[in-house]
Amino acid sequence: MHRFADPIDRALLDDWQRDFPVVARPFSVLAEHLGTTEADVIARLCAKQAAGQITRVGATVAPNTIAASTLAALAAPEGRVEEVAAIIGQEPGVNHSYLRENAWNLWFVATGPDRAHVDAALARIGRRSGLRVLDLPLVRPFNLDLGFSLRGEPDVRPAPTPPDVTVLRPGDREIVEALMRGLPLTERPYAEIGAPLGLEMDAVIARIRVLLAARIIARLGVIVRHRALGWRANAMVVWDIPHDAITIAGPVLAAQPGVTLCYERAPVAGVWPYRLYSMIHARSRAEALAHLDAAAARPELQGVPHLALFSSHCFKQTGALVARERSPA
Repeated sequence: MHRFADPIDRALLDDWQRDFPVVARPFSVLAEHLGTTEADVIARLCAKQAAGQITRVGATVAPNTIAASTLAALAAPEGRVEEVAAIIGQEPGVNHSYLRENAWNLWFVATGPDRAHVDAALARIGRRSGLRVLDLPLVRPFNLDLGFSLRGEPDVRPAPTPPDVTVLRPGDREIVEALMRGLPLTERPYAEIGAPLGLEMDAVIARIRVLLAARIIARLGVIVRHRALGWRANAMVVWDIPHDAITIAGPVLAAQPGVTLCYERAPVAGVWPYRLYSMIHARSRAEALAHLDAAAARPELQGVPHLALFSSHCFKQTGALVARERSPA
């Protein structure tokens, strides 16, 4: 955040990554807290989106609740990285795609309205690339918030409470899909979301509040681009640790400084033994490695084999695909 001398800019990006107001004029609420005007808040967010410093003001959802998702990887030969990354990026359900430092070098998250949609996307990518696709589905989360203090302050979040999917109703998927694309940066964004769905603003607001309370919407707020804000070292650290040991080690790792995501995923026998995953975001590689060293020194993780897969390029970063849409043939 050193590049933001303006205290309003700093607070706007740091304090509103979650708990965004679900009221008729949310940007007016922000303006009141920030000591400025509604028009100024909207203008600042528009400028930051245009500059690539934020992706959107919108939602992230708890995995495998209102939609399905998985982490996947391919080992693309050096001369085919751009080609294979383009094949991956063509899938509308791929919402994150990175080049990482490993033989398995292309990593992406595939999303869709159901698991069959995700499976079909992985099959198309495998068929078009001619490469094996590792499918690494989520087993259990320990921290999936990915909101953190850009001031570098500790931001330990409580362990996630399981979402309550019993609250879901017809029409919720379309509302969430709109939130994943991002709120319109206008005075009454929830009214604009509801209009094409044939819903009044109050009905949209009521359903969003229900989905937030049920933890199906995991976070609603400003979604920042960490690299553009100076957090350029992004490492996915994978740990080869048994399932039972993760019960204790997972929450410990999730609470470590610098760790912004932490979860258990299924391994691939004989190919990829790693079960515990953690993301580290830092300003430099040295800072990220210092966070990793501190985590590896914890008694629960001492001696556990691990790899740090630093990202070297981001090919795609968008909201997840929640509602069904036409897929490539």
